[in-house]
Amino acid sequence: MRGNKRAAAVVAIAFGLGAADAARAETFNIAPGRLGEVAAAIGARAGITVAVTDPELAGRLSPGVRGTFSVRAALERALRGTGAEAVFYDRVTVRIIRARAKPRPVRQKPAVIPLPMPDPPAVPDEIVVTASKQNILLENYPGSAKIIDFEPAWLSRNGARGTAALTETLPTLSSTNLGRGRNKLYVRGISDSSFNGPTQATVGQYLGDARLNYNAPDPDLNLYDLKRVEVLAGPQGTLYGAGSLGGVVRLVPNAPDSAEAYATASTGVSATRFGGIGGDAAAMLNLPLAKGRMALRLVVYGTREPGYIDDPSRNLRDINDSLSFGQRLMFRMEDLAGWTIDAGMVVQNIKTDDGQYVLRGDPPLERSNALAQPFRNDYRLAYVTARRPVFGGTELVSTTSFVLHDLKTVFDATGSDGTTSPRRFEEKNNIALLSNETRLWGGGRRTPWVAGMAGIYSVSRLSRLLGSPDDPSQIAGVRNRQVEFSLFGQASHPIASSLIATGGGRLTVSDGAGTLLDAVGGGEEESSRARVRFAGSAALDWHLSPSLSAFLHYQQGFRPGGFAVASGSVVESQEFEADDLSQIELGIRWRDKARDRLSIRAAIFGVDWNHVQADLVDDSGLPATANIGSGRVYGLDGEITWRALPAWTLTVAAFLNYSNLIGTASAAANADAITLPNVPRDGVRVGSQWRFELARDVTLTGEASAHYVGQSHLGATPPLDVMQGQYLVSAIGARIDFARFGISLDISNIGDARANTFAFGNPFGLGRQNQVTPLRPRTIRLGLDARF
Repeated sequence: MRGNKRAAAVVAIAFGLGAADAARAETFNIAPGRLGEVAAAIGARAGITVAVTDPELAGRLSPGVRGTFSVRAALERALRGTGAEAVFYDRVTVRIIRARAKPRPVRQKPAVIPLPMPDPPAVPDEIVVTASKQNILLENYPGSAKIIDFEPAWLSRNGARGTAALTETLPTLSSTNLGRGRNKLYVRGISDSSFNGPTQATVGQYLGDARLNYNAPDPDLNLYDLKRVEVLAGPQGTLYGAGSLGGVVRLVPNAPDSAEAYATASTGVSATRFGGIGGDAAAMLNLPLAKGRMALRLVVYGTREPGYIDDPSRNLRDINDSLSFGQRLMFRMEDLAGWTIDAGMVVQNIKTDDGQYVLRGDPPLERSNALAQPFRNDYRLAYVTARRPVFGGTELVSTTSFVLHDLKTVFDATGSDGTTSPRRFEEKNNIALLSNETRLWGGGRRTPWVAGMAGIYSVSRLSRLLGSPDDPSQIAGVRNRQVEFSLFGQASHPIASSLIATGGGRLTVSDGAGTLLDAVGGGEEESSRARVRFAGSAALDWHLSPSLSAFLHYQQGFRPGGFAVASGSVVESQEFEADDLSQIELGIRWRDKARDRLSIRAAIFGVDWNHVQADLVDDSGLPATANIGSGRVYGLDGEITWRALPAWTLTVAAFLNYSNLIGTASAAANADAITLPNVPRDGVRVGSQWRFELARDVTLTGEASAHYVGQSHLGATPPLDVMQGQYLVSAIGARIDFARFGISLDISNIGDARANTFAFGNPFGLGRQNQVTPLRPRTIRLGLDARF
């Protein structure tokens, strides 16, 4: 077990179920083990937060604790012989630190009464960027990383909104607005197109170490009972391979806890102006199966988002209702011949009754169509992660995951044949993705390193129907197969006392093949030649002073090519080429927002993107895919955090982007002056959070925000150069916590702003340039959450 010293819990934190009294007696049955794990078990049992941020300290052997004690007494017993002590910052927050030397006793005069010593100042937990795969501290990560540690109360109010809750919190993370389960994510200015097709996503998405998508839209998972989200900006080709041109979004779930059984639940009811009534519900059950060895964690949830668009031609109201429901199941087995095994599954279904767009010139929030345009997203994920310490403080981690992702989209194609007869277009995309990554990491804080190998096997089958609503005919589709194998590594090493260099690379061999699916069911498979790709990275992290540091980071990324139906054809396919991207970034960090009243993060970057792949729509309204040219992106983003009072924090985050597309097809007019699609030129978010203790075990928390989204365009070339964005939306929410339950009230789009968030809803009407995707009108949610 020696290897567990560093590779085990660098940070061991137990998130409690409510405010607990440190003097209240609890029954503990925690076996001897590593201090980090014992501390986490004590925190989970007592319903408090216990943190061990020193990896060497976390690896020391604790005698455990058995019996009925107060939290303080239990910690005293668990810390015996470890050379550590517990510091209580309040009734629910404890930090384990190295025992401090005791001062020599000083003889006091009888008449002198010694003054009580003040408690030591609270030292915040050190934040580790686990998405770096080297467990680098955030203050040493040589790049732009945003980490949000979720509070259970925040998730009970916002988890049902999925990715939308993240994009409203992080200005540099954006998405299209087609609806739940059919959007594309973008980080910074790395956006290829507005449409879904056979190209890989520009943002890699993960649940823990399991890959969520490949050439599919955002699965838009419910966030309930997640621990944190990590967003790495810029191409991540070295660590994550193909499909991470813009960056990586990594959701980290709470792990099963084998110390104690407990549960949480939340429910809410919402009302949208001009729309209907919605609701959401979620519950989590943590169930130990063998104390200290085995546990199960189950999350179930369901959400109904009310519609707000009416169709007078069919005498229907609120046609764009959306329903989602699903579950996450995770099983953990610890110390199985030195291994820790996590096995899990995700099942989620999203159904939308109709598109959420309107037409310019029609009455507000109304649209008339000959037929409904529903959408379905059925998502299945199964994964296994095995890890164990090996030698010299290193750890072996291997994750295998399998995804089945089925998408079905219907569009009203009336008029596409030059007549007024109703026509229906239906597209089905069935995707299977098998992936594995096996890696070793180690080296400690000063010299972290990682090395590993990864493989991906992806098959997608895109089939299409077009014709009368009752009996549409099959038209050309395409089947794509992609195989990738990679070797990668990255390491950091100090080259001076305050300067750390990082370098790495990834060598990938990929092979693809495509088959045209025509009316009789298939065609001859076309294979692309095997390609070898290398993506490198290099960085310098310079700590100029204890409060000021800077980094310079160069990264590369790429996507393999593939096959698509040729534009304007129902009988031919065409190959689109691989694209590649490189970015150089210079950033600064001044002070720590967790420690200091004022802190600043800022970065300036430049991107060179060659042979940009894009999913498009041809003149007839049918989907097509092509390389559209080369892109250049230059930008600046930053964040300022000011803790004006202990109970009140203000955050301002903003970005500026300049992009253009060059070398486009000759048919594109003024191509040199056109920006890349769907990324605003600027944006800013101002957020305020507060927390007040109203009485014993009664806490008021809340936040308010205002988010401005600048101008962008639907596409890079006419007729898709439709302007969108330029709107301001605000929200406010508050929650009263009564230890074991909470009541919340949230209002989004307070001013009921009207704007075009995304100028697309139906590809067969894009040529008229009159489609508008409005903001959801003002919505009020009343929620209740509880912990058991």
